[in-house]
Amino acid sequence: MYQDRTEAGEALARALDGIELDRPVVLALPRGGVPVALPVARALGAPLDLILVRKIGVPGQEELAAGAIVDGPPEYLWLNDAMMRGPGIDRADLENTIAARRVELVERRRDWLDGRAPVDLAGRDAIVVDDGIATGATVRAALMALRERGPARVILAVPVAAADTLEDLRPLADRIVCPLVPEHFRAVGVHYREFAQVPGAAVRRAMEDAGGG
Repeated sequence: MYQDRTEAGEALARALDGIELDRPVVLALPRGGVPVALPVARALGAPLDLILVRKIGVPGQEELAAGAIVDGPPEYLWLNDAMMRGPGIDRADLENTIAARRVELVERRRDWLDGRAPVDLAGRDAIVVDDGIATGATVRAALMALRERGPARVILAVPVAAADTLEDLRPLADRIVCPLVPEHFRAVGVHYREFAQVPGAAVRRAMEDAGGG
């Protein structure tokens, strides 16, 4: 169990220590991934950026992921065909939601990053960090989207995750680093003593502290 997200990030940094990395860039999944990623970026001497993802819910059952959209460039849209077949929906049914999520991504980049462009990942190792993974829908979209940006390697680094989800995600990452894989996984927050929601203002402050490059 971790005390909080900062301690989890420090543990993750230790787990990454010794891995040879080529000009790494740390990419946090906000909001919860940001305080985890900050100590990782500092330990590696790497720039910290955000990978902004918004889930696209099944109409009327928003908790179910019909897909996800990732900001660019290039923008990436992932649709979960298996999830869409059950209720019998297609992309046309999701267009309004996709448009709304696209606006939200623009607003988040403006609010949290002052609108600055993503760090160029071409030929660099991209390390994707979140505070943990349960079902992995947004992480899956993030990993697939990053391939479009030409990194040398994509490394998924999380403090805790469900074993079956990690196996599902393994083909999408060149390497996975996860110090804690519980035998009986229930929820990410169970493995933290402090797991309060991370406010947007804290994301902005962290990104200001980290800078870019």
